[in-house]
Amino acid sequence: MILINPPIVKPSEPPAGIGKLSGALRAANIRHYINDANIEGIYYLLNNAPGPTDTWTRRAFRHLSHNLDALKGRDIYRNIDRYKRAVMDVNRILEYAAAGKGTRLSLADYYHPNLSPVKSRDLIYAAEHPEENPFFSYFSTRLPELVESESIGTAGFSINYLSQALTAFAMIGFLKREFPHVMVIAGGGLITSWMRNPGWKNPFRGLLDHCIPGPGEKPLLEILGRKVLKKGDYRPYYDLLPVKDYLSPGFVLPFSTSKGCYWGKCAFCPETAEGNRYVQRRPDSVIDDLSYLVKQFSPVLIHLTDNAISPVMMRKIVERPPGAPWYGFTRVVDYFADTDFCRALKDSGCVMLKLGLESGDQRVLDCMHKGCNIKTASNVLKAIKKAGISTYIYLLFGTPSETIEEARNTLAFVADHCDYIDFMNLAVFNLPVNSLEAREVDTVDFYDGDLSLYNDFRHPEGWGRRQVREFLDKEFKRNAAVQSIMRKQPQFFTSNHAPFFIMEQEIQ
Repeated sequence: MILINPPIVKPSEPPAGIGKLSGALRAANIRHYINDANIEGIYYLLNNAPGPTDTWTRRAFRHLSHNLDALKGRDIYRNIDRYKRAVMDVNRILEYAAAGKGTRLSLADYYHPNLSPVKSRDLIYAAEHPEENPFFSYFSTRLPELVESESIGTAGFSINYLSQALTAFAMIGFLKREFPHVMVIAGGGLITSWMRNPGWKNPFRGLLDHCIPGPGEKPLLEILGRKVLKKGDYRPYYDLLPVKDYLSPGFVLPFSTSKGCYWGKCAFCPETAEGNRYVQRRPDSVIDDLSYLVKQFSPVLIHLTDNAISPVMMRKIVERPPGAPWYGFTRVVDYFADTDFCRALKDSGCVMLKLGLESGDQRVLDCMHKGCNIKTASNVLKAIKKAGISTYIYLLFGTPSETIEEARNTLAFVADHCDYIDFMNLAVFNLPVNSLEAREVDTVDFYDGDLSLYNDFRHPEGWGRRQVREFLDKEFKRNAAVQSIMRKQPQFFTSNHAPFFIMEQEIQ
């Protein structure tokens, strides 16, 4: 079997889901190969782009090797301006390489002006015309090489993001055309979201032999006719992945300690809308696995990929540190206001916490059922910073309960706490198609697509997407305190590279 990670996602670390699947296949003694087509395809385009014609692209080509080496080194993370210049130059070549196919490509996204990843007919078109995909020259050579040399009978595609969908289906279409005997299985976050929609009817018969929603280890082994472990918990393996090729200063180990979200009460949450059940892995088993993987790979950083790291897991990490620096996403809760606890987290290796604050207005937080007090949020930011841990906060604008005045309260909160916020992500609210709360507003189609994950809606206060964007561009981002935070934002890689800047500051 072959497991495939299609382009395009941020090429900073290996795909966590495929590592887990590899562990399950290994436990069942199934010979398999992993093709991270994302990192391989990016390198292919960078090294085979047509000759440049403009000054910027010529410069980017001259410095390509140096810039790639720099992003895999440490020094560049000591200077955000040098970093941004290197990333923008690498991205420029990627853009240039794809332009001939009419596609806008970046290190983090894929856009086609005429084909949509939320329209099944467009995905089928991509499968029927794979030669139109910018990665065709890569996968039309690489897939036959792998299928023939490894005697592949089954191909599993992990499709997690909309940015992967069109290329994934182009690869699937090519594979089915050239090797019709190969069974194709698709899974991953995007497939899960599609299949959890009550109106789902598989439009891809003939292309996809099996679709797997949710965690794929058990269903995959069942499809392959192999015994499943009773506990169903498999240690991930990354030894079949090109761990030295990712654009980070060392190997980043992605690892999940749980599935779903332990809070599970936030309004408009996709996890709740999709009915994803929360499962916390046994904390001691988590640390056992992390310790093993740290000894095997000596990662420069552990990325805990949970939707929200639970309190019980945090305490276990403090009790049994994993042996390498780490970061992850969590909720704004009382125990982070305890400076001693935060210092213990710092001692365990925590370099950065991603915090889903969402709003700086208490009424908005209450309407979203965040279970967060704005005074507590203030204390949490201060305690985390005092302990020496950096923060990456996430803000969400345009929820049905928010007004422009409450958005300005969020701006005031950020300005008042700018000394305690290192990085920040700003998002405009999307309404999940399956959320119970969607019944309370007047919805309209967000995308013209049968696979759309979101609806647009008429905001009760007239605070629509256009007005929100105008506020962010003309008011929020022009605030001096906000600008001081946003200037530090790593281009394209965002939170995946943010910890490295903190780690380098600590060394200095």
